[in-house]
Amino acid sequence: MVVSVRSLGLNGISGYEVSAECFLSGGLPAFDVVGLPDTAVREARERVRAAVKNCGAKFPVSRITVNLAPAGQKKAGTFYDLPIFVGILAAAGELPPPPPDAAFLGELSLTGAVRGVHGVLPMALRARESGIRQLFVPAENAAEATLAGGLTVYGVADVRSLAAHLRGQAPLSPAPVWEPPGDEDALPDLRDVMGQENVKRALEIAAAGGHNLLMIGSPGAGKSMLAKRLPSILPDLSRAEALATSAIWSVAGMMDPRRPLLVRRPFRAPHHTTSAPALAGGGPNLRPGEISLAHNGVLFLDELPEFRRDVLEALRQPLEDGEVTVARVGGTLRLPARFQLVCAMNPCRCGWRGHPDRRCTCTDREVAKYVEKISGPLLDRIDLHVTVPSVEYEAMRRRETPEPSAAVKARAEAARALQARRFAGTDITCNARMSPAMVGAFCRLDTAGEKLLKAAFERLGLTARSHDRVLRVARTIADLEGEADIGAAHLAEAIQYRNTDILKG
Repeated sequence: MVVSVRSLGLNGISGYEVSAECFLSGGLPAFDVVGLPDTAVREARERVRAAVKNCGAKFPVSRITVNLAPAGQKKAGTFYDLPIFVGILAAAGELPPPPPDAAFLGELSLTGAVRGVHGVLPMALRARESGIRQLFVPAENAAEATLAGGLTVYGVADVRSLAAHLRGQAPLSPAPVWEPPGDEDALPDLRDVMGQENVKRALEIAAAGGHNLLMIGSPGAGKSMLAKRLPSILPDLSRAEALATSAIWSVAGMMDPRRPLLVRRPFRAPHHTTSAPALAGGGPNLRPGEISLAHNGVLFLDELPEFRRDVLEALRQPLEDGEVTVARVGGTLRLPARFQLVCAMNPCRCGWRGHPDRRCTCTDREVAKYVEKISGPLLDRIDLHVTVPSVEYEAMRRRETPEPSAAVKARAEAARALQARRFAGTDITCNARMSPAMVGAFCRLDTAGEKLLKAAFERLGLTARSHDRVLRVARTIADLEGEADIGAAHLAEAIQYRNTDILKG
């Protein structure tokens, strides 16, 4: 007898449907799993055998063949323990055949307990699209699976309770749809930063338009402190953005089962010793890297010149396309990577180039060598270049409280609302993502603006890319002021953020 049980698998960060076909036949007892299983899937034989015996059922003494279809797709992970368990017992007559609109996934312990697995959210989203209406998952993952919507999710604690449910003896209760509790910890606030008004202005522009930012300054000037406060002024995640980002974190095994949905934009800050595969993604199982974990959020690279050159160059394509393509021997994977890049660096290796007390001992050649890892094409993709001066004593001791993040966030959200109306009907969500055609349509200049931009183009040696990025920043500055047209003042402020001479000290 052949029993087919619906299940799901993962290909990168996307779910796909898998059918566990279980066949019991005569002959010498054996247990084979086919369909390109990896080691973890093959080891399901021993976990399933022990779970069947420890739940009081009789393991069939026959030749057992389990085919995981589609057979040409490599199967990895421990998701298939539960559907194999159900299929074998159904084929042996111990359980009734499962409903045709039901799917099962989960890892089994030897005692019959059902353990949590990674990547349940993208698999649940795929289940909904495939017409599955009942989804049986580990109890630990039930809250995450409910986020997909359109499914009746059953959290299974052990195989005894699952068997009783399928026999109609003790039905399981559907898991309630998970809702954010609303008790998130407060984010670091801009009110903690004394002085640095010019950098706060750049952060506000970056938040309002989704622009990339580079901060250059001496040690202790507050670069890292300012970068960590950018999430506090970014607009909240939409439901679609939250689901997309949470799916990536779920596959990476980084979600808290008690909080399966990200309600804040992620902030990733990898160390400068990070490798290119760790940043871009890859590895034996083609896992998402740091730039995908920062999807819809912020990727912060502190001490930028200390990163290896190949690591920095891996950012170029994702910054332009909003996704990264990882090609390995095991396959090719496309991962979303639409993030804001925020970088911080010292002006030289000792860090004191340009400091008022003139303590820098670096030669011009040493400064050039220090910054040469930052290529022109990468720098061209960063919209805002801002100097972070050393904070004066008077600024540190002043008594008035700086403007809080809530006030800045309100202005950024108002600017984003204008952009949402401007780009309605498209997949563009902010000015930084405008296409060249949109730049031409929404960033028109008057005669004074044209003269100013032409002079800057020739004097600064702007490229076609940086030309468009200046206009995008100017569009954001105008949005912050609620202006329909880009004025000369907006354009002049945008141009000052393209000063690459700050890399020369």
